[in-house]
Amino acid sequence: IFVGPTGVGKSGLGTAFLINAIMAGYRGRFITFPDLIGDLLRSIAAHKEDRVLRAFANYDCLLIDELGYVDIEPAQVGLFFRLMSMRHRQKTTIVTSNLGFQDWGAFFKNPQLTAALLDRLTEASHVINMRNCTSIRPKAVTE
Repeated sequence: IFVGPTGVGKSGLGTAFLINAIMAGYRGRFITFPDLIGDLLRSIAAHKEDRVLRAFANYDCLLIDELGYVDIEPAQVGLFFRLMSMRHRQKTTIVTSNLGFQDWGAFFKNPQLTAALLDRLTEASHVINMRNCTSIRPKAVTE
C-alpha cells in the first residue's frame, strides 16, 4: 500500500511492481479505483457482479490506483469490500492512495466496514508512507 500526496511516485512504484510480476509470468492488471468502482457498479445493473468480482479476484497481481479521488455509493463500497475479502491472503493487491488511513472511514462512509477492510489490507502487507515526500513532477516555469 502506497500512501502519500499527489505527485510523489506512488503510481510509478506500484506499476513497477506490477510490471515485474507480469514479466515473471504472473497475470496482472492495472486499474484506477474510479474505473474499478464504475465496473463494479455496472456489474450490479447487469446482474453480473459475481462474474466481475471473480474476474478481478483471479488476477495474480492487481494494482488499484488512486483510491480516494472519487465519491462512492454504499453498494460500491460493499462490492469493493467483497473483492478485497476474496483476494485477502490469496493474491497480491497493490493500492495507491492520497488518503491516510485515518481518512478512509470518512471516504467509505462506513466505519465498521472500513475497519474490517483496513484489517484485511494491512494484515500481511507493506505500507509505504510517502506523506513527507516531495513531488517529482516538474514545476511550471514562469518568466
